[in-house]
Amino acid sequence: MFKVLIADKLSKEAEKIFNDNGLKVKIKTGLKEDELIQELNDCDALVVRSATKATKKVIEKSKKLKVIGRAGIGVDNIDISSATDNGKVVMNTPFGNSITTAEHAITLILSTARQIPYADKTTHEGKWEKSSIKGTEVTGKNLGIIGCGNIGTIVAKRALGLEFKVNVYDPFLQEEKARELGVKKISLDELFSKSDFITLHTPLNEKTKNIINKESFLKMKNGVRIVNCARGGLVDEIALKENLENGKVASAALDVFVNEPPKDSNLLGTKNLILTPHLGASTAEAQEKVAMQIAEQICNFLKTGAISNAVNTFSLSAKEYNLVKPYLRLSNLLGSFAGQLTENAIKKIEVEFEGQASKVNTQPLVQTLICSLLKSTFDNVNIINAMSVVKDKSIDVTETKHDRVCEYQSCITLSITTDKQKRSVKGTLFGNKPRIVSIKGIKIEAELLKHNLYISNEDKPGFISNLSKILADNNINIATFHLGRKDSGGEAVALISTDNFIDNSVIGKIKKLPLVIQAKYITFDD
Repeated sequence: MFKVLIADKLSKEAEKIFNDNGLKVKIKTGLKEDELIQELNDCDALVVRSATKATKKVIEKSKKLKVIGRAGIGVDNIDISSATDNGKVVMNTPFGNSITTAEHAITLILSTARQIPYADKTTHEGKWEKSSIKGTEVTGKNLGIIGCGNIGTIVAKRALGLEFKVNVYDPFLQEEKARELGVKKISLDELFSKSDFITLHTPLNEKTKNIINKESFLKMKNGVRIVNCARGGLVDEIALKENLENGKVASAALDVFVNEPPKDSNLLGTKNLILTPHLGASTAEAQEKVAMQIAEQICNFLKTGAISNAVNTFSLSAKEYNLVKPYLRLSNLLGSFAGQLTENAIKKIEVEFEGQASKVNTQPLVQTLICSLLKSTFDNVNIINAMSVVKDKSIDVTETKHDRVCEYQSCITLSITTDKQKRSVKGTLFGNKPRIVSIKGIKIEAELLKHNLYISNEDKPGFISNLSKILADNNINIATFHLGRKDSGGEAVALISTDNFIDNSVIGKIKKLPLVIQAKYITFDD
């Protein structure tokens, strides 16, 4: 039975989903690092919000842990690099609180325009400052959106409904998508110079840290208004305070901070600054959605292998997983086959997809090929960290897709270049079962079983009888026997599946036979 640790406060609905799927749940919140490690000793999954830190130490020590689920978008509290290196899937829920956060951003934009918090406060104090509180209309104003992903897109749609002119800075946004959305894609400097309002909706990383800084403010209009509901650290807090005090910024609103809670922040008490305690996702609907979504994602992953909303590997819905599952088996076979035959350092990996195989999501197939290929050479390689390993080892990887008609309905070809040679192996599906159809350009059709013998030899009489005698003398029964050759008298290959294991002493005898170029025992999981 799979076991899940819920380490932060979560909706009861999430616990119900786990239980309904036959997973055992334990709930322990407020754990320190060593306590968390202890609790994870027998757990397959960890669920967190923003409080619990999945540190490098936690991840490395939790050997049984397979997946970390973040009920929310941000994964700043999870060591992604360590999770990847240790083969742990990290999932988040990018859509569960998108609407809620976008609505909060719009609320703060309107609040900065009309000084709502100050007007409320002074009215409660018995004052009537109607004449001194002057706002500004948003209709026809330029709104600059930094980051137009899920939340930024929703903000843009809401802002267009308020008749803002919406400009967007997002290097990953396609021009066609911008046109469909009804926004204008511009440079960051142009956004700074044109905007009456600026709202941020981008992740925090090395490129976006302090994306609004001292120099940025110099490029902005006088009286600009700034809202940040994304991540603390996107806005230089010291520079923001200075520009609020000198009037360059008319008003600002922050829902996120460099340090949370911002108890000792220099921002506290700053005039014309609205502060909210990270409320972007704090609605009953959003909390329920992200809790239920992460529970469903983890259940699907542990029970079926489907990976949804992963931040450190490919994502596959349950429907996609069923579609690519036969190709995953084929990819695993091809990679393992090539890996067990490869005896020298790999310099280059080439993967080619033809026919129907080119039309599915090939990312998981490439990672599966590489993972199964490298397992014969490197320890602790898995589907999550395979791409990190090839990068670390400076192995070049290329992928090609052809939807052209090929000899078979679907084909995957894996080519390996080493210091000594280049070898290729091609496979297809027959009735959703993987078959090898070519090795080193030599045609051969073979459905491999658990125990197999691979031989390359010179195509001359006498080889098969000599080989059969060795196998018979060692009580090795042949299940299937497949042959292929380039041309008469040239190089040939044999793929033989047997009922039992073939030990090194038998392989040694086969290698000594006349005409044999290479002989190797190859095994696959049942």
